[in-house]
Amino acid sequence: MKGCSNCSFVRCSRREFLNLAVGAVVTASLSRSGTSAPANVELPKHAPVRIFCVFAGRTGHWYLTRPTEEIPKFRKFFAELEGRLKSVHGTVKFVGDAQIPPADPAEVARRLREEADALVIVHLSGHGGETPVLTKLVEVGLPTIVFSQPFSGHGWMYFPQWRKAGHKVVLVASSDWNDLEKAIALVRAPVWMKRTRIIAVGSPHGTTEACSPEKVKEKLGAELVTVPNERVLRLMSEVDWKEAEREAEEYWIRPAKAIVEPKREEIIQSARMFLAVKRLMAEERAQAICSIYCMGDPRGCLTFSKLNDMGYVGACEGDIDSTLTMLIFAYAFGVPGFISDPVIDVARNAMIHFHCTSATKMDGPDGKRLPFRIRSQTDSGAGVSLEVEHRVGQPVTCAKLVHLDKMLFVTGKILWTSRNPLACRTQFAQSVPDARSLFLRWGEGVIQGDIMTLLHRVVFYGDYSQQLKDLAPLMGFKLIEEGRGEVM
Repeated sequence: MKGCSNCSFVRCSRREFLNLAVGAVVTASLSRSGTSAPANVELPKHAPVRIFCVFAGRTGHWYLTRPTEEIPKFRKFFAELEGRLKSVHGTVKFVGDAQIPPADPAEVARRLREEADALVIVHLSGHGGETPVLTKLVEVGLPTIVFSQPFSGHGWMYFPQWRKAGHKVVLVASSDWNDLEKAIALVRAPVWMKRTRIIAVGSPHGTTEACSPEKVKEKLGAELVTVPNERVLRLMSEVDWKEAEREAEEYWIRPAKAIVEPKREEIIQSARMFLAVKRLMAEERAQAICSIYCMGDPRGCLTFSKLNDMGYVGACEGDIDSTLTMLIFAYAFGVPGFISDPVIDVARNAMIHFHCTSATKMDGPDGKRLPFRIRSQTDSGAGVSLEVEHRVGQPVTCAKLVHLDKMLFVTGKILWTSRNPLACRTQFAQSVPDARSLFLRWGEGVIQGDIMTLLHRVVFYGDYSQQLKDLAPLMGFKLIEEGRGEVM
């Protein structure tokens, strides 16, 4: 059984799936001329994440207090963050601050409810007496960062009780303000997820809860909408052929290291599909799309690759769990994901990832493109797919959000790349802590469903194991390291 076209993933036979996709697409019905629909549409951006800052405790005392002059330094630091945390989806904006004392905590809580999306508490001093006052602010329920530097008093001992009580709090005890910046970047994810729209073409597939628009809205705040594939085909028929040809030349044909099997016309049709999907996402104000029709003609490989290069999300095989995972990482860390059909190699203590599409800007939208070849899809030997050369030695995080409340992950480094004819076009191996344990404990007993649901994982450039420990309470998921179990 080979990777990405196993249509048992979506509960139908391969032949039924391909017949459905090809019959629905009917490539011959797509006019070469189109109707010159505008191709320069803009994908949606989010409003800034509004962050309110509270400076907690007195300054200027001689023992275990921060100096008064630190407050303007923090204000300057926060102002600079508005530029540094800017992404394709938007930025953060510090909307005000207060110092307690002398500010009235009740008035500050009111302002938080009316003016802010998130809260940062800078702990200046205190030995615990301030904790009940700050608890009132934490109980407002906003995603909250608490930053306590050394020599800010002993009150830090009481702050972990907020985590134990289930509040959305990240606790940062550090002398390095870069750690504060990383934590603040995380609050973008829960805030922007509440403003997100996700398109499922056909229907979503994955864990039961993730396939439910009502439960996705309840848990994450995002809207999950379903559109028929016919709408994609109609938009595609309206894309001018010459516009698609320019898109294909500029983004795919000229930069490719090689074009092996596909014909030029097939690549242009794939570019035409991208322009149609981009227009659909603009019309729907959507940040992500997944499709069970990605194995049709044309295939969705180039479309999803470029969307991910741009910082948005395109996910194959209707995989809604992977779609949500990719959105979370895009918002929190600014990187795209590679949906993988992994296999385990105990002899080399490795997990081998493969699939027939991959982003080429795995470092993020501003990163350099990885080398790639344009190939056919492995199983069928037809269509247009990608063989991307991933970077050996690169730290990676393999993850997947399942049932909306559990995040599986395992970290490592890329060990080698390959072109095994038994697997999909893009292939690379990742080191893992214990391949045998990963094999025996695959899914850690928390995933039920079909092959795609149990198999798929998403790989991201970067080791986010520590940041995920902070992101978990902000977004309300349990963090589980595959092969090892639950992480606190």
